[in-house]
Amino acid sequence: MKKLVLISCLTALTFSCKDKATQETKEKEITAENTIKEAPTKNEWTVLFDGSNLDNLKLYGNDNAIENWKIEGDALVFHPPTNRPKDTHYNLVSKKEYTNFVLSIDWKISEGGNSGIFWGIKDDGTYGQPYETGLEVQVLDNQKHPDAKNGTDRQAGALYDLVAPSKDATKPVGEWNTTVITINHNTNKGSSVLNGVTVAEFPLEGEEWNSLLENSKFNGWDGFAKYKTGKIGVQDHGDVVSYRNIKIKELN
Repeated sequence: MKKLVLISCLTALTFSCKDKATQETKEKEITAENTIKEAPTKNEWTVLFDGSNLDNLKLYGNDNAIENWKIEGDALVFHPPTNRPKDTHYNLVSKKEYTNFVLSIDWKISEGGNSGIFWGIKDDGTYGQPYETGLEVQVLDNQKHPDAKNGTDRQAGALYDLVAPSKDATKPVGEWNTTVITINHNTNKGSSVLNGVTVAEFPLEGEEWNSLLENSKFNGWDGFAKYKTGKIGVQDHGDVVSYRNIKIKELN
């Protein structure tokens, strides 16, 4: 009888352990399933411009209607005014501020044209232009704009006046280019990718960054590169330029 009771107890204990293990396995599976389902919602692209509206953009320093930027097909095209009022600029910025991100944007420059893509812009009325605070990846006709002759660190894809592109990866004027900018203050790394080629990599702070800054035109500028969190922007440099497929992915 004692042996029978012992066997029964051991059997019950075995099934109890199996049931518990099975339940734990199911709970893990459910948790994993939920994680997989939730994963796509993290670090997704946010569209800033897709050709349909300008809801996520505004003029720098001006909350009124956007001027001189027109939606043409799926592109956002800047047409410089023929009679520009003195000290008037039409730089376009995002309504939201960003810190760590991947920004993807297509651009097409006019012949002999110049523009730029900014980040870290302070838009509170303190400064007159985005370039006073924001860093810039250059948009340029490398062949015909005179700035290209002032140094490779002013050519398309460069971190303007700071880091020259490793090569000229631009397409001919009139064709679309794609720039991808990654800024991550957590890793102290930034990069500029042009048409699939990593043309510039740079730190965001520290001794190497300070050395770059000291040897640039921005040395001594009060607000330049001081804001880790700021707006994204594209530049009115007085030339026709087109942008499309502007999207951003925030990094944790």
